[in-house]
Amino acid sequence: MGLHHYFGHEDLLRCRFALSPAWETQEAVRTLNRPDRQGYHLPWLRRIRAAADGLDLRPLWLLMPNRGHSTDFISPPPSGPGVSFEEELALIRAADPVAAREDMRKSLACTPGALDSDLGRSLLADPVRAVRELADLLERAWSVLIEPHWPRLRALLEADVLFHSRRLADGGLQSLFDGLHPDLSWDAASLTLTIERRSHHERVLGGQGLLLMPSAFVWPQIAGGFDPPWQPTVVYPARGIGALWTPVGRDTPDALARLLGRVRADVLCALEEPASTTALAHRLGLAPSSVSAHLGVLRAAGLLISARHGHQVRYERTPLAIALTTGDAAG
Repeated sequence: MGLHHYFGHEDLLRCRFALSPAWETQEAVRTLNRPDRQGYHLPWLRRIRAAADGLDLRPLWLLMPNRGHSTDFISPPPSGPGVSFEEELALIRAADPVAAREDMRKSLACTPGALDSDLGRSLLADPVRAVRELADLLERAWSVLIEPHWPRLRALLEADVLFHSRRLADGGLQSLFDGLHPDLSWDAASLTLTIERRSHHERVLGGQGLLLMPSAFVWPQIAGGFDPPWQPTVVYPARGIGALWTPVGRDTPDALARLLGRVRADVLCALEEPASTTALAHRLGLAPSSVSAHLGVLRAAGLLISARHGHQVRYERTPLAIALTTGDAAG
C-alpha cells in the first residue's frame, strides 16, 4: 500500500526544490479546519482569527477531504523556485473548466454526502463560475492568512531547501529522502520513492523528475501525487516550524546581549538558519537598513558569512557564532 513514484534514469537528474505561496495558502485554509494540525501554529491562529472569521471557506474545505483526492487545480505545482502568488493565481484562474469539474468531482466523492450537498452540486453545475469564485476566495485567503507573514514563512522554507540541498550534495538521494519524513522511503534498487498510505497509487515519472516542496502547514503529514498533467510533487513539513512563531529575543543569552548589545545579539540569534536581510528585518520588526548595518558588523567580526542565492544575499553563522549563541564557547 502507498503512493509509489517510479524513477527512470532521467528522473534522477530532474529532482528540484520549489516554494509555493498558493500551496501555503490552501494548506493554511485546511489547517483552520483541522485541530490536529494547529499545535505549532497557535500564535498565528490568534493573530489571524478575527480576520479569518470574515472568510467563508466552506467551498475550499469541501474540496479538501481528510483522506483521498484534494483538488489539484487550486494549488498547482509551481513552475519555478521563485514563483509569486500572483503568477500562481493567474494559473488557477486559467484552469480548464472541464478538467476542473472532474478534479472537484473526485474530491467531493471522497467526503460522504459532499457530492449531493447543495454546495457540491453548485460547484459542479457551473465549473466556469466555480473556478472564478474559488480563485477569488484563495486571493482573499492569501491576503488575510499568509501575505502578512510571508517573509517569515519564506525564510523558513528557503532555509529548509538550503539544508536539504546540502544533504543531497553530501549523500545523494538516499540521504535526502531519509531526512524528509518518516512515511517516506527510497528503494535505490528499484528506483522507487514510496509514501505510506492506506490506499495504493502508482506514478511513473517518465522523465519529468520530481518536485520537492517544503511546507509550514502540511505538518504532521506528507502530501504527494498531483495527477497528470501536473508535475509529480512531494510536499513535506519544513524543518524548524516549532520556532516559526516564537518571538525573537526570548532565547538570546543575557551575557551575549551585554557583549554585543541587545539588538545585535538578537540578530545573531535569529540566524538559526541562513536568511536574507529582508527576512530578518521582518522577523525582528526592524528597518532593513538597521539590520543590514548590524549584519555588516557581525560579518566583519568573523561571526557571519554571506553567500548569494539568486537575487538574495543570505547570512549564516560561523562556528564561533554558533558557539556564542548556544553557550558552548570555551571560557
